[in-house]
Amino acid sequence: MTRKLQKYITVGFVSLGCPKNTVDSERMLAQIAQADLLITNEPDNADVVVINTCGFIAPAKAESIEMITRAVRCKKRGWVKKVIVAGCLAERMGDQLFSEVDGIDAVIGLDKRDSIVRIIKETISAEAPAAYLSSHRKRHSDIRLLDDRTRLLITPSHWTYLRISEGCNHRCSFCTIPSIRGPFRSKPLDIVLDEANELVSAGAVELNLIAQDTANYGRDSNDMPGLTTLLTELVKVETLAWIRLMYLYPAGIDENLIETVAANQKIVNYFDIPIQHVNNRILKAMRRPESTEQIRRLIDNLRTAVPDVTLRTTLIIGFPGETNEEFAQLLDFVKWAKFDALGCFAYCREPGTGAAELPGQIPEHIKQQRVEEIMLAQQEIAFAGNTQRIGDKLACLVDFADNNTANGRYYGQAPEIDSICIIKNCSAKAGEFVETKVVATKDYDLIVEQL
Repeated sequence: MTRKLQKYITVGFVSLGCPKNTVDSERMLAQIAQADLLITNEPDNADVVVINTCGFIAPAKAESIEMITRAVRCKKRGWVKKVIVAGCLAERMGDQLFSEVDGIDAVIGLDKRDSIVRIIKETISAEAPAAYLSSHRKRHSDIRLLDDRTRLLITPSHWTYLRISEGCNHRCSFCTIPSIRGPFRSKPLDIVLDEANELVSAGAVELNLIAQDTANYGRDSNDMPGLTTLLTELVKVETLAWIRLMYLYPAGIDENLIETVAANQKIVNYFDIPIQHVNNRILKAMRRPESTEQIRRLIDNLRTAVPDVTLRTTLIIGFPGETNEEFAQLLDFVKWAKFDALGCFAYCREPGTGAAELPGQIPEHIKQQRVEEIMLAQQEIAFAGNTQRIGDKLACLVDFADNNTANGRYYGQAPEIDSICIIKNCSAKAGEFVETKVVATKDYDLIVEQL
């Protein structure tokens, strides 16, 4: 008797956007892998394509629409059967996506993330498109989204992201995140620690803590411990070597946090602080609580308390009404602050945000000119900083190694967004630490030699 082979549903998965979206993708992929579904690395030739989208600014939306359109094109050619859209763009646009791109079979809101397997199976047999969306009130109170345990990592196994909260309570006038992700909700401490241990058991030696505002952890409830308590507990996790803090709003960085970082070797001396601007009028229009003076004082305090600290920031250029003088103040500040790394973005006018209705919208060509000025100034700062590091000894985490070619990072380089160390004569494998010496530079990168 011949046994009939089972036909598996093949699923192609496309993950777009920020590290928070990466965690959602990994959670969905784990559920798909645990079900009777087969993940394929060929999303253009699968029974179902799931696109986990980003959509909080226009360029991200454009990239998501492009990937959706590509999947639909494959469907029309008979290579793909069904197209499912999830993530932030799905949450933001809802069933409007069906008219945006004809051929989508299902749209999934953020609070339906953990129903992905059921939705895939329903979509395969469905004859009409379907939207899996919840009311605004319900999705924002759904605490289940905060449990990210059991993930199929799409980052290397030796480093990964640990999300400690969801949503945001800030009401920055340029940002759509609160309307998409809802209010700030901290993950319970025990769940964060369980997830950390799970990731470390799977081989992670570096955990990058992420949230919309990492510094705000625990402040949404009187019964919750704060970030410093969480860090103190994470330090106890055996074999975990690096803990990195990302997305720290400047107003939330207090003396206690700075002291905790300075006192614990496992917490790398790295602060990612999105300041966005420094002119007081612009900051007020952005609905940011900081002032120029407070931001300067914070940078001084960090460099005094943690002398070898690495500082990273993000700026928005061309905010409505930004004058030449206000931009010049920002440029002068960048030259003074000498950030080790800096991301710079031209302001995007996003529907539904307060800034979209402000007068004095800046022409695109002026915004791009100003972005270029900032980045040229930052390039000079970064290159000079690299040159000063020649001769320094650095412990590097190897990210890639093959045939005596290797690259990695020292504590001042976050994965995916910062520069790297090109390691000469490396005998270590990915995920291992090596002692190195900086021997040269290559643009933003360091050339180091294993000792």
